[in-house]
Amino acid sequence: MSIPSHETDEGLVRAIGTWALGANVLNLVLGAGIFVLPGIMAAQLGSAALIAYLVCAIIVGLIFLCYAEAGSRITRSGGSYAYVEDAFGPFAGFVASTLLWLGWAVFSDAAVAVAMTDAIATELPVLGQSAPRRLFIVAVFATLAVMNVIGLKAGMKLVVVSTIAKLAPLLLLVCVGLFAIKIDYLAIAEMPSARDFGAATLVLFFAFAGAESGLNVGGEVSNPTKTIPRGLMLGIGGIFVLYGAVQTVAQGTLGPALASNTEAPLAAAATVVFGKWGAKLVLAGMIISIFGGLSGDLLNTPRVIFAAGRDGLLPGVLGKVHPKYHTPHIAIMSYAAAGCGIALTGTFKQLAVLATGSILLVYLAVSLSVIALRRRRGPPTQGQFRIPGGSTVPILSSAVIIWLLSQMATSDFIGVGVLLAAIILIYLARRAFLKTASSPS
Repeated sequence: MSIPSHETDEGLVRAIGTWALGANVLNLVLGAGIFVLPGIMAAQLGSAALIAYLVCAIIVGLIFLCYAEAGSRITRSGGSYAYVEDAFGPFAGFVASTLLWLGWAVFSDAAVAVAMTDAIATELPVLGQSAPRRLFIVAVFATLAVMNVIGLKAGMKLVVVSTIAKLAPLLLLVCVGLFAIKIDYLAIAEMPSARDFGAATLVLFFAFAGAESGLNVGGEVSNPTKTIPRGLMLGIGGIFVLYGAVQTVAQGTLGPALASNTEAPLAAAATVVFGKWGAKLVLAGMIISIFGGLSGDLLNTPRVIFAAGRDGLLPGVLGKVHPKYHTPHIAIMSYAAAGCGIALTGTFKQLAVLATGSILLVYLAVSLSVIALRRRRGPPTQGQFRIPGGSTVPILSSAVIIWLLSQMATSDFIGVGVLLAAIILIYLARRAFLKTASSPS
């Protein structure tokens, strides 16, 4: 089956600029994790946690340099899927697409939707009851789906507004908390072992995952050869600065107590900085943060499903564009329904490990696609982003990802292997069906 390499997406509107794309990337990564990450990192590394942030910054920087080059060359919708499919063909594209929207995005969104419901239930106990809880989850996904079907601009406005809303309490905590820091709490008494650093970096890496979803709207980015690299680096840079600042304030205000507070470390830090109302401020920020992350995923991930449907790797109906709103409406509604269904069952918690393993495999494929695209098409042309140093960065990126995968437990590898086997079987079964259907009787 021959799949054409589309450089444009007919019917979609290129309306996303650098700042909107950067905000989109930041919004997708900045979820519930930042509200618990400082305590987890302190428990593993103590006051040396900031060093792990620097290590993670280098690792993620290598990976997203690969995304920047691939994204400036492949400007159609689909993000990671589009890069892998163009570099390695439809089979690899199908695997990457399914790992993205099912192995990573659907289960992650279901998890955070439940987390948001639980957070709100602390103030509205009625949501702890089965029927109201289910109704609320359905309403959240339905509202976000409608917002994104109505139009790209409506979806992007929701992303930008929610990004600003979630940033406000965190920035307030950082700005005021800097004056409440005790310098002694930031001193590194003992350097952790290399093994501890490896485990902590793995946790951090998972917390930063999701930025690549911002490129799923590549077919709707204005001047993509320049906007994609700039917007991606703007979003990633902002994330690292914010995460590092939040870790510093939490460590500097709570000291050794931070390591024993892994459930609500920022709420504890906010209480020290602002008083009793600080915890409520952080709770509101957490709810807004999760809602913003969901809105971003409902904007971005359906573009992967749309691209796969357009290219014939998924049912063609998923590749349709709404004649009035010019959005991939069926892909958006299908994705929202899948996330909502899993959130309602609650079984997604047992499959969380599949999400992390899935995204690492996608990152590996994208890093290798940079090398493959250079061999097939030659180096990037003038105006496209080009990683300096030849193939050094993609090779280093691939090596780092393999190292991260090696940090996973055997049971985690088995889970990811089962998912991969299922995806491959689905692809082979579908190809056999199409071959039989097209054969003369």
